Amino acid sequence: MSRFTFIHAADLHLGSPLSGLAARDPEIARRLAQAGRQAFEDLVSEALARAVAFLVIAGDVYDGDWADNTIGLFFARQVARLDRAGIPVFLVRGNHDAESVITRAISLPPSVHTFPPTRADTHRLDHLKVAIHGRSFPNRAVPENYALTYPAALPGWFNIGLLHTSCTGHATHETYAPCSVADLAAKDYGYWALGHIHDYAELAREPWIVFPGNLQGRSIRECGPKGAVAVAVEDGRVAALERIIVDRARFHRLAIDLAEAADEREAVVRVEAALRPLAAETAGRLAAVRIHLTGETLAHDRLAADRDGLVAEIQAAAHRVHEDIWLERLKIETRRPRTPAPAPAGLAAAIDPAGLLADIDRDPDFRARARAALAEIAAKMPATLPSEEADLAAELDALCAEAEALVLGRLGGRSC
Repeated sequence: MSRFTFIHAADLHLGSPLSGLAARDPEIARRLAQAGRQAFEDLVSEALARAVAFLVIAGDVYDGDWADNTIGLFFARQVARLDRAGIPVFLVRGNHDAESVITRAISLPPSVHTFPPTRADTHRLDHLKVAIHGRSFPNRAVPENYALTYPAALPGWFNIGLLHTSCTGHATHETYAPCSVADLAAKDYGYWALGHIHDYAELAREPWIVFPGNLQGRSIRECGPKGAVAVAVEDGRVAALERIIVDRARFHRLAIDLAEAADEREAVVRVEAALRPLAAETAGRLAAVRIHLTGETLAHDRLAADRDGLVAEIQAAAHRVHEDIWLERLKIETRRPRTPAPAPAGLAAAIDPAGLLADIDRDPDFRARARAALAEIAAKMPATLPSEEADLAAELDALCAEAEALVLGRLGGRSC
């Protein structure tokens, strides 16, 4: 009976910038800029090594319209490698590379099949008895339930549905080509190859309904391993799924409790220990780590007072663990231990810096001026920053708390 393997990928977002580290080091900027392309190049190499039957891409090959032909030529070069090996590619356009979005074009090998936006179409691979059904996005927004327009399964064939969709409605994604798991299951396909959601997810196994996630995380909002899926088919049924991890840069979040840390040195020792498990998965890829320091510690004032020095020490600790571990951002959310303060005397009895700062923070006029200042800064920030990085207004409370900690830290925790 028939036995073959295909690869399901989605959300390549070629041309998308990665954020968080580029401004710190030119070499890091170069590696981040190349990470998305290298991830796809590695996926193509994996497809060739496995001699897969075909590759399906469920939308968003590109992150948007091309500034020039470089991105298009890169994709054409990679799929030409597959073409020379006799591996066809089937793809649909998503919201980022919809027909109305991409204004340039590069000729692709005849073995690359792009599904039309006007209707759901079917490609048959007679020698495998495989039917691949798909429909592209004509525009960025598609409120229509595309799944309902897909044809019924071809009896006796292994049917694959290729669809870019928000499906059941993920909170972090806008709704595009919305549908339900029940809508997809009703088609009686053997496998639904979905795209648009950037996290790996198996929505169902009877039939298989899978988001492979994107090939390369692009910011701290997209943490963890990224890649595609190898699907083994035997006798017309899915026999096994295997994730193929190809990311060249990986984002991590670490929350580190500094409770009872006596000083800055002990704090850095704890950070270094927390980073050590990342060394094993960093080989060959860059690790960008956002660190949250929490807990009640006697080191709180010094940590807040010398933030730049702490950042440098943590980066040095990260490089002791592995040369490719980089600090993406440090968030200091520690607190002083809750111990009774000595009774103030003299002028100190009349001045309470912590209370004064708290009063300022609650003042509506101060808050209004702070929001205006943040809006002015945000207006000058690069448009390519992800929404999390650009939304300074949402961080007003955290920024005020950080400023208060800095002032009190510079005072050494004193009352005057």
